[in-house]
Amino acid sequence: MTVLDETARIAQDLIRFDTTNYGGGRSNGETEAAEYVAARLESMGLEPLMFESEPGRHSVLARVEGRDPEKAGLVVHGHLDVVPADPANWSVDPFGGEVKDGMLWGRGAVDMKNMDAMMLTSVGELLESGERPARNLLLGFLADEEAGGVLGSHWLVKNHPELFDGFGEAISEVGGYSTYIDGKRAYLLQTGEKALIWIKLIARGTAGHGSQMIKDNAVTKLAEAVAVLGRQEWPVSLTQTTTGLLRAVARILDVDPERTSPDELVLRTGTASGFIRGSLRVTTNPTLLEAGYKHNVVPDTASALIDIRCMPGEEQSVLDQVRELIGDEMEIVTMHTDIGLETEFGGPLVEQIVATLDEHDPGAPVLPYMLSGGTDNKALSLLGIKGYGFAPLRLPEEMDFPAMFHGVDERVPLDALTFGSRVLRDLLRTY
Repeated sequence: MTVLDETARIAQDLIRFDTTNYGGGRSNGETEAAEYVAARLESMGLEPLMFESEPGRHSVLARVEGRDPEKAGLVVHGHLDVVPADPANWSVDPFGGEVKDGMLWGRGAVDMKNMDAMMLTSVGELLESGERPARNLLLGFLADEEAGGVLGSHWLVKNHPELFDGFGEAISEVGGYSTYIDGKRAYLLQTGEKALIWIKLIARGTAGHGSQMIKDNAVTKLAEAVAVLGRQEWPVSLTQTTTGLLRAVARILDVDPERTSPDELVLRTGTASGFIRGSLRVTTNPTLLEAGYKHNVVPDTASALIDIRCMPGEEQSVLDQVRELIGDEMEIVTMHTDIGLETEFGGPLVEQIVATLDEHDPGAPVLPYMLSGGTDNKALSLLGIKGYGFAPLRLPEEMDFPAMFHGVDERVPLDALTFGSRVLRDLLRTY
């Protein structure tokens, strides 16, 4: 029987709470997981605050006093909700928290109950040893991130902005993990996020019997538009962050970045290319289709959801281009938008992250990158808080880490959890 350290045990406990967020207001809720986290925080001598944005949608915040309260505080946050998982597709129970092959399996193992657990154990170790973090911390375990944070981070920023007074920076998910470039381990620090636009396409046509000649078919119109957007090859569009990443990769590979294409460089970043490729250009991915109610009835409407991710500040331009691609007949309804972020790869926090990783994995370079998805740092940025993705994990070269996010058989190595908790602890102790 595998003996789990505290980080793995907490992550396992959290996975066993089914906090599935289906989107569109449908969710199993975060209440039980939030109560578990609050109890852990109380056992550490902290005073957690529970916030319920809607019935069953709970977030937990706790303040930790640092050694130097004059320094701007650091928000360390994760989310408690997860995306759906169909047990029929998994080799294990997605909410069983099973341990096998040296890994912890289950929905949330990497997105992001692993970081929630690392937050609890790293801060817990500091306090238990009689130490304090270098500056004030605000620990956040948030609801609804998988649906844009409307009932979590955005709700807190809108309704309780005073909670974040005195805090200037934040760290959260999808950064600090390792990849291999030309056989050499390197770490990716997330310093940017693409903007998010979720739209619904609505096609209208003529209803009728399925045996008739109906050229004005809403399903056909929708299918054509969906195919256009899903197959659109958007051009490379580099930002300060992606330019910095490509130059760093070129240095490691000892190639000329001016003579090597961005796509070629990114493909040399190992499994991390699964995240990075999407950061080089706009993406327009169809994610859901709805039409009809009977085999022999042509419906008069059909709709599709499209997940659009673009560079910060290009939202309107991209929407205009989407309109040009699909024509004027299709109705476009914007369901949800959120801003893109880009933060410099430099300054005291970045320098301390680099130094801390070097202490635990000497010689491994740290590179900036832009996340093709998004995090709750988007909401915190509305209060002027600069956010970074830093949930440190040292991973085996063969592990396809990006595929774990929202994928089948999500899992994380047990030793990566231990590594991450120690790195996070030392960062909070020194920064």
